[in-house]
Amino acid sequence: MSRMRPADDGDELLTRLGSLTAQARERAELQRSQVELAIALQRGMLPSDMPTAPGFHLAFQYAPACHGLNVGGDWYDAFMMPDGRIGLSIGDVQGHNIEAAAFMGQVRVGLRALASVTSEPGELLARTNDLLLSLGSDLFATCTFMRLDPSNGVLESARAGHIPCVWATADGKSGIAEDEVGPPLGVEPGLEYPVTRYRLTTGGVFVLLTDGVVEGPLMNLDEGLDQVVRLAGIAAVAGMKPASLAAAVIKGAERVGHEDDAAVLVVGYDEPDVQP
Repeated sequence: MSRMRPADDGDELLTRLGSLTAQARERAELQRSQVELAIALQRGMLPSDMPTAPGFHLAFQYAPACHGLNVGGDWYDAFMMPDGRIGLSIGDVQGHNIEAAAFMGQVRVGLRALASVTSEPGELLARTNDLLLSLGSDLFATCTFMRLDPSNGVLESARAGHIPCVWATADGKSGIAEDEVGPPLGVEPGLEYPVTRYRLTTGGVFVLLTDGVVEGPLMNLDEGLDQVVRLAGIAAVAGMKPASLAAAVIKGAERVGHEDDAAVLVVGYDEPDVQP
């Protein structure tokens, strides 16, 4: 014999469903607000202008991760240092949340502040590493810092666990920088970071980037770097402006199928060679 469910049971079920729906909507709104806050935090911390020097041109492109709740901690930066040289940094904080975005700001500000104490790239990364450890965070960051001397085109580079940069010259040569890499920032105290010297010649470019540009589900790191090497080589031979090269590199990042931030910083030189 069938038994009829009382009408008030149905009303109770509808009430519960309505409550669950409202809670889900509230959580979705909270999560969306957190993502919007993190993206605003990212954009507020990243520079909108690049320093200038005769013959040298800097350009950047940045695409934040906006897939679900993924908000990464990639950054780029360029600034004039007290000794008249230009500091260039690019990096990636572990994690994809608002904490990563905030930590990114700490790293970037730390590099700028400590550059007033020392502009030597290896020492600067070592001091920044110790500073981050003193903050007691569980996060860490990879980073490349370069010091550009506009008087002679010399670039001095130090890497903390970050992917290598790409270079190209106007005579058709291009490749991946083969400098030695040290550990990421914020992992272990008392580290040293080796420095490698390069020199920009007329029509040459250096491309600094984060792994979201060259690595993802559809492309491994080596393939992604080779793609940027080809783009940089074509750009240097064709005399393409750094801004156009940066745009082409960030466009190519779509092919890796990434769900990560993607940042590109390009430095180019178009004046006659200067002697050291």
